[in-house]
Amino acid sequence: MDPNAKTFLFDYLNTASPSGFEMPGQRKWASYIRQFADTVENDAYGNAWAVLESKKGPKIMLEAHADEIGFIVKHISKEGFIHVDRIGGSDHANARGRRVVFAGDKGPVRGIIGNTAIHIRDRSGGEKAPEVHDLYVDTGASNDLEVLAQGLRPGSPGVYADGVEDFGADRLVGRALDNRIGGFIIAEVMRRLAPLRKKLNCTVIAANCVQEEIGGHGAKMLSYRLHPGAAICLDVTHATDTPGIEKAKHGSVKLGGGPGITHGAAAHPLVIQRLIKCAEQSGQTIQHESASRFTGTDTDDIFWSRGGIPSALVSLPLRYMHSVVECVSLADVESVIALLTAFVQSVKVNDTFSQTL
Repeated sequence: MDPNAKTFLFDYLNTASPSGFEMPGQRKWASYIRQFADTVENDAYGNAWAVLESKKGPKIMLEAHADEIGFIVKHISKEGFIHVDRIGGSDHANARGRRVVFAGDKGPVRGIIGNTAIHIRDRSGGEKAPEVHDLYVDTGASNDLEVLAQGLRPGSPGVYADGVEDFGADRLVGRALDNRIGGFIIAEVMRRLAPLRKKLNCTVIAANCVQEEIGGHGAKMLSYRLHPGAAICLDVTHATDTPGIEKAKHGSVKLGGGPGITHGAAAHPLVIQRLIKCAEQSGQTIQHESASRFTGTDTDDIFWSRGGIPSALVSLPLRYMHSVVECVSLADVESVIALLTAFVQSVKVNDTFSQTL
């Protein structure tokens, strides 16, 4: 990986950006991708997009989501303990004993999610995972006034304090790989396309959308606004090659096995065919997935916008989703970058990806 790109990736992944509070990460993304784009813009809610302009052909949007899961301050007790609610699908079952960091009005505030010692917990009836309202955060304060003095209040967002690190010979591990690794990938596609812009037969839009984890709201806003001729949504998918996962239920996806391509109602057959052809021509391995009703990604909020946008979902295999030890293969990251770059280069001036009777 290019050293400058990796420096950006680690900084971007370590920048807390839970749903609804994405601007710290968006500013870093925009600053990085600006060097490879003709224009970089954002809207009122923080969706950001970079454009390589062409005077011919369709508009192709490559989309990822910028937000991550997290917590939000719900209540501060008189004793100085913070009770939280979830932002998105944070796994509160394994939250106790973890470190968190909140975005306070006066700057970052670190805390720990309390964990009663195993010696003195009542385990007589067996133990159940705590509900989110059972969790409490200790920020080192002795009462509620000290918490307020730290700059925290109901509504302050937070994330787990764990960062990203190299793992093994060819992997990354950390929180927020879902899906800021996607924002990194579309930025790298733009970096590779920028020197070739005069040869492209389409305008390319790299879109980094907000609030996917709580309903795909950013993708709805931006798809309606930009209305591209075709779109590829990039997200992560469950790698099912670890113990205890039933493949008959969840499909077979291997970490290091290459990009996943999803087939189903939201996936446009002609866009899918083009992706498969690009993979075959470059000798890339791909993995096939199915979505019977919905994909659970921004694809669901893009494809039906206005009169419909021919769309596809390309996924990066990920282990341990929605945890602080999410894990990806850098070989898969490179494969996804190469596939999306080849797709854009394959677009012809008259491509509409429209099915005919």
